[in-house]
Amino acid sequence: RDEMTDIEKSTVVDEVTKPTAPAKMSFLRKWGPALLAVAAVFALNASLLGPTGNKMPELSDATLNRRALAEKRTAEVLAMAPSADDHKFLARGYGSLSSEFKNRNLAQNGDVLEYTRRRHRYLGEYVHIDVSDQFSAFGKWSVSIIYFAYWVFLMFPNWFLPIGRPGIALGGGLSMVVWRYILQVTGNGPYFDAERVIILEPLFLLFGLMLTTIYLEKMERGGLFDKLRDSLDDPVNWKRSAKIMAMSTIGSAAVMNDSVVLIFSGVVVDLCVRHKVANSLPYLLSLATTANIGSALTLTGNPQNILIVSLAYDDIGWLEFAGNMLLPVTAATIINAVMVFIYYGSELFPGSSGVMENFGIMFLGNRTPEMLAQEHAYYARQAAAEEGEPEDGGSGWTFWSKIQVVVVIAFLIFFALGFDVCVVSITAGAVLMVIAAYKRQHYDPRPDNTQYDAEGNPLPPKKTYDMDGNEIEPEEEELVTESETTLTEVDYGLLMLFIGQFLLIGSFDDTGVPQAFFALSMGKCADQMTEGACVYWFVMIITVLSNIASNVPVCQMLAATFPYATPYDWLQVSFSATIAGNLTMLGSAANMIVAFQAAKVGDRTFTSERHAPFGIPSTLLCLYAGTFLLATFHFAPECSERLGECDGGDGAE
Repeated sequence: RDEMTDIEKSTVVDEVTKPTAPAKMSFLRKWGPALLAVAAVFALNASLLGPTGNKMPELSDATLNRRALAEKRTAEVLAMAPSADDHKFLARGYGSLSSEFKNRNLAQNGDVLEYTRRRHRYLGEYVHIDVSDQFSAFGKWSVSIIYFAYWVFLMFPNWFLPIGRPGIALGGGLSMVVWRYILQVTGNGPYFDAERVIILEPLFLLFGLMLTTIYLEKMERGGLFDKLRDSLDDPVNWKRSAKIMAMSTIGSAAVMNDSVVLIFSGVVVDLCVRHKVANSLPYLLSLATTANIGSALTLTGNPQNILIVSLAYDDIGWLEFAGNMLLPVTAATIINAVMVFIYYGSELFPGSSGVMENFGIMFLGNRTPEMLAQEHAYYARQAAAEEGEPEDGGSGWTFWSKIQVVVVIAFLIFFALGFDVCVVSITAGAVLMVIAAYKRQHYDPRPDNTQYDAEGNPLPPKKTYDMDGNEIEPEEEELVTESETTLTEVDYGLLMLFIGQFLLIGSFDDTGVPQAFFALSMGKCADQMTEGACVYWFVMIITVLSNIASNVPVCQMLAATFPYATPYDWLQVSFSATIAGNLTMLGSAANMIVAFQAAKVGDRTFTSERHAPFGIPSTLLCLYAGTFLLATFHFAPECSERLGECDGGDGAE
């Protein structure tokens, strides 16, 4: 009788926890919040700046003074003798030296050259060179059409051939290289230095972080990474989503958003499969959106922040950056979490009647019958799994787990101290690789290569003989190397995706179209982009550009257009460009990584069409709330000390 009762209970639990197809949303329910958010943004900017921009403020005395100092500083740099690199660019067809800000004579002394020295030291040949005047109208239009065509291909890869985003991006980059050569030969465009537009720092950093996280994951079963992964599991849907968001936010701020989503996308999908979740989109969105938001907190959180450190005229410290960003990032995190819980309430709070009951579940500990059934099923599975494990299951911290913790702590300390993030990440990965190889050679059990017959009996090892019939002694079996195992798990396709995008976007930036769009749309606010009401229109333009040309090239473009931007200016650029990554699928590399990694394990729910209805309203709310807080509460200087603007001097030291 007891067995029958257990069978009935099991049947009831299975029926309750069985995945059901999510209800189809109406157009208004799906796109209504997005349309309302867009309308609210335009209404806010129209009220602040006027429907036609007629309320845009005139240039202030501080802005005019900054412009004068900037023109003086640029003239002094342009008066320098050309360097060897300048002659190289001139030989390649970049035009006259006097018309471009590219003179970099590193042998000179004096603070007047500090800007060019720092840019050369950090970025080598990545300094933007304006060649838009060397394009014909046909050249500009054709390059723009090619770029936007591949932008559509990347946004909706399933609409075309099953090539995948890395293949599409790399194919687009190579197509752009070929087309630019044709334009150069026909006299419709300048020389395209493809090597120059491939920014190596984000590629080095991404490789180092992938190497580090892969070894943290693969070095030992039950180690640091598995403990962190198990901590995300929970029988309650909304708690599982909240844990994912907390881990993603903190991890992205500490390491880097691309690295966090690269590893945990598969983990999130695995949790959804384990709990028989019909719609994994809320959990994947919890991972992707908070990874972008959390990465805005620190200089090492994402590639564009790392680039900003190199491009900024004035120095910005790691702690200074984090201190200014703490309040807006916290507000954006809370807003995004609330949006997830409201928009996907039916999935995260099964059996709930609405928002008010959801708040009762979260803050008063209430449960619906469906949630209770899920908890019972979860604990039943846990109990069954524990019965099959030995008592000394190794749930403690082993020697190798402690080494992982030491490496991670040292990794974060060197990050915070301002050491080169690329070198730190690759070094951490290399250290873990050496430790893993040593562990494999001296401590891990050797693989058993014994062969068995049909009845399960071990077969004796085969003997080999030479031409004279003498038995050949078997050689000692070679160990499998790291190059054959763990290193093959680095996602080189993701690096190809970045390289292809850099080629596409670098060529598009050469046309001057993004810069022209920025200047035209900003109007009088272009020279005072973060002052007063202009800042709210500025972040909107940055959001649009970040989703068209990607956030890293937007930062490059702004550095070329406004080389003497203040630390506060860069903070607003960083926040808006990072949060804008949640607007659409192509707004952030982290979004594409989530989609790519989830598709690799069979989950294709994270698509552009499903991302945008949530991404648009959540992004705009987070963006404008955070911008207001950052504009109101910040201690970063609103003037350039190196330019001499803060003390009213001439900038010379």
